[in-house]
Amino acid sequence: MTDVNPSDASAATPRDAIITAFMDLVGERGWDQASLADIAERSGQGLGTIRAHFGSRMAILEAYVAGIDRAVLDGIDADLADQDTKERLFDVLMRRLDLLTPQKAAIRALSKAAMRDPGLALALNGLAVQSQRWMLAAAGVDVNGAGGMIRAQGLAVAFAKVVQAWLDDEDPALARTMRVLDEQLVKAGRAARTLKSVEQLTRPLKSLLCAPLSFGRRRRKDGWDDPRRPGEDGPGWRGDDFRDPRVTPV
Repeated sequence: MTDVNPSDASAATPRDAIITAFMDLVGERGWDQASLADIAERSGQGLGTIRAHFGSRMAILEAYVAGIDRAVLDGIDADLADQDTKERLFDVLMRRLDLLTPQKAAIRALSKAAMRDPGLALALNGLAVQSQRWMLAAAGVDVNGAGGMIRAQGLAVAFAKVVQAWLDDEDPALARTMRVLDEQLVKAGRAARTLKSVEQLTRPLKSLLCAPLSFGRRRRKDGWDDPRRPGEDGPGWRGDDFRDPRVTPV
């Protein structure tokens, strides 16, 4: 992916050059000091070109994260299909760290900035949750409905802890990072089992609460019909429906 790890600001397209220049500047100067004017100078692109591609610095960061997502998804090892969920997630997330490595300084700077800026922290969490939904899907985990959102948020929190270990890990083999990732996936598995239990316990209550609504839909007169077409109701979210019942990470 040219917009993930281009080697310099003279990348294949103006868009790639802007992303690379921005991430390089964040790594060198920090989030607050990477101005649009600086990005234009570093990338060799005018402010008008930057605006044509991105509405803000956060939009540039979103594009970088999306590029990482695509690179991870495009590089999924087909041989992992026979592995359990935990092993698939382990491989997917280690691949993500590999792709983040060229911009490790920028990731460190963003982490520090988020500790000082709650608004930035909230925005970064939103990006992380969106990315982790794709990482879960890549590992064969159901990401639909409320359960999928809870799993994605849980994995985003777990991966943030892994990233902190990775930032401090000077070992080329990343032994400490892999150990922390394994620990976090084990904890996530316990949380997912709890989520499944809660869903099973609350299913009767959910049915009870939904019954009056279903009855009301049947009683609607002409002009107040349910806007959905027949057959669109479908099943609710599948809960903890993983292929491997032994490992159920968030």
